[in-house]
Amino acid sequence: MDCRPGCGACCIAPSISSLAKPAGVPCRHLDGELRCQIFGRPERPACCGGLQPSPEMCGETREQALLWLQTLEDQTRPQ
Repeated sequence: MDCRPGCGACCIAPSISSLAKPAGVPCRHLDGELRCQIFGRPERPACCGGLQPSPEMCGETREQALLWLQTLEDQTRPQ
């Protein structure tokens, strides 16, 4: 499965500790078209490179992807 153009949900909903990015905040490396500016570069965090699009995660819409990822973030947040 390929990333949905104009989505960026996986770069918004989850926290990315290596970038000090809190959940729900767009990553500073997203461009105006919601594409990663460091895709394929060594400075891209390993957690980002390991996240692959899937029907379960991405759903049918960007909103579904944001909701799924936010739910996962909530379920895995340390208490």
